[in-house]
Amino acid sequence: MNKIDITVGVDIGGTNTAIGFVDRDGKCHLEDAITTNGKEEAVKFFSRLHEKIDNMYTELSEGFLLKGIGIGAPNANYLKGTIEYPPNLNWGYINVVEIMREYYTIPLAITNDANAAAIGEMKFGAAKGMKDFIVITLGTGLGSGIVVNGELVYGADGFAGEIGHTIYDPCGRECGCGRKGCLETYASASGIRRTVLELLKNSKEESELRNISIDQITSKKIFVAAVKGDKIALEAFEYTGKVLGTKLADSVAYTSPEAIILFGGLARAGDLIFKPVKYYMEQNLLDIFKNKVKIIPSGLPEGNSAVLGASALIWNELDKLFAA
Repeated sequence: MNKIDITVGVDIGGTNTAIGFVDRDGKCHLEDAITTNGKEEAVKFFSRLHEKIDNMYTELSEGFLLKGIGIGAPNANYLKGTIEYPPNLNWGYINVVEIMREYYTIPLAITNDANAAAIGEMKFGAAKGMKDFIVITLGTGLGSGIVVNGELVYGADGFAGEIGHTIYDPCGRECGCGRKGCLETYASASGIRRTVLELLKNSKEESELRNISIDQITSKKIFVAAVKGDKIALEAFEYTGKVLGTKLADSVAYTSPEAIILFGGLARAGDLIFKPVKYYMEQNLLDIFKNKVKIIPSGLPEGNSAVLGASALIWNELDKLFAA
């Protein structure tokens, strides 16, 4: 019996790490998770990860052949195979590929979660058939993956593509990176929350959000209020879309993408975010780019999109090996 080739996709998060066995068509045959435990030494974490992967592989029928492992993680460097001082993880600078080589001889690759999302869209999602596109992940922060001529842009040091840390307002909001006015402080789940808090403080407009304690206001509650027509919530989405659309016009000038894919929690707000982003991007584009760039949602299933992205990373590496 011919065995089905399969890879492992690993998404390392601050709280949990998701693991999935994915075939070449993007079908996830088995998925589970372990706690990340950011205070634990990295070597111990990867020992637990190895044990979990092996146990899961044993659970699968004998009809599968493991071909490689792809890992998505914060502050991961594809070129070096490293994770470098990740937030919420007490790991410092570690070489993940070297650690995993103690357990596996199959191909291994690692990149940051936004880059993994971009490769996932290219292999399994909305960017199938595209060679030039940008993925924007709208979570707690703003991540991005840029694909040019079918290749992810990594730059000279492996950290290219940080659109979330381009500056919208040099005198603006303080960012976790230590600078002021970064795009992600405006266009993200945490960014729209900051916008609402500012609007509530500076406006006398009635809003159901005034009935929620400050620490309980979330992007989801802002969305619910906006759907009901709450003026403060609607204004917050409009402003968020304005900031993001304006900055995406700059990104279009750099790479002239066919599409920009919005991915992540805030993108699930639908037209509340897509319409203003598209409008303000078009308003700020050079004439040669107007009405050429699509703004579209992710084509990956919500439940295991991160695992699919990490798996797509290693499938992409295997395709390069097969083509060589």
